[in-house]
Amino acid sequence: MSTAATYTEFATREAYGVSPTYERLSRAVAANPAIHELLETVPEAKRQPNLLFGVVRLLGGPVDDPAGFHDFTVAHWNEIAANLRVRATQTNEPGRCAVLLPVLAKLPQPLALLEVGASAGLGLYPDRYSYRYGDRLLGTAGPVLECELTGTEPPARLPEVVWRAGLDLNPLRVTDPDDVGWLDALIWPEHEHRRERLRAAAAIAAADPPTLIRGDLVEDLPALAAQAPAGATLVIFHTSVLYQVPEPRRQAFEALVRTLPGHRISVEAPGVVPFDGLPPAPDDTLHNVVALDGVPLAWARGHGQAMSWFAD
Repeated sequence: MSTAATYTEFATREAYGVSPTYERLSRAVAANPAIHELLETVPEAKRQPNLLFGVVRLLGGPVDDPAGFHDFTVAHWNEIAANLRVRATQTNEPGRCAVLLPVLAKLPQPLALLEVGASAGLGLYPDRYSYRYGDRLLGTAGPVLECELTGTEPPARLPEVVWRAGLDLNPLRVTDPDDVGWLDALIWPEHEHRRERLRAAAAIAAADPPTLIRGDLVEDLPALAAQAPAGATLVIFHTSVLYQVPEPRRQAFEALVRTLPGHRISVEAPGVVPFDGLPPAPDDTLHNVVALDGVPLAWARGHGQAMSWFAD
């Protein structure tokens, strides 16, 4: 896909109705050959809108003014490019736990959670957050994660988690101000509620840090999974991660994870983890497929704000 098409699709399918600032900026970048030329000097995987916009925000550049964004990007390209090469879109959105919870609550308790692509590990605390599904409130502590849930009843209980661990090529630490600054830069401009959630979730993780391992999702996953305690249900999960993994490595992961014990929850775009016979998505915006052990269950929005259950 061309750079122009990538930014147009991001504006149309991801930012539309969610972030007017990023929708406007994406359309401006799509029509800006000078920015395209600069982006073509970095690997294709490093040209994605979320990564570019996050780096510019981290470096103090404007994203609310396309002309100012253009001038800043051209003037500071060497520094921007250096950050693009070493950083990844490690959006650690606690809100995604709201689409994991209906699946986790149905599994045999207690749980041992292992997240692939864990970033700072904020997705490893579904038992420490509260949730609002319509008029149903679940939980009494932590940030309240709101999700528009259709097609199934909200879960009646929080999961019991006795072990939590994460695997990431570059794990982030919630106790490191620079790492938290990068997570903040990845939050879209208008989403102050997500910044508040980030701070609240980071405080929970800092008080009881998970095991975060720097490693590869194929080479290092079996050894980490083997550390899960006996008597707990191992759940390996990943949310909006595999699109960053090259196709051959993705296939190797798919083959490996089927051999491991326990269960696997995937929350990925349908082109990343493909399934046959999916029902139509609720609308034209980008939705992920929530699946358990390779069986698709529901559509979900990228930040966990909505879930449409379609499985029996």
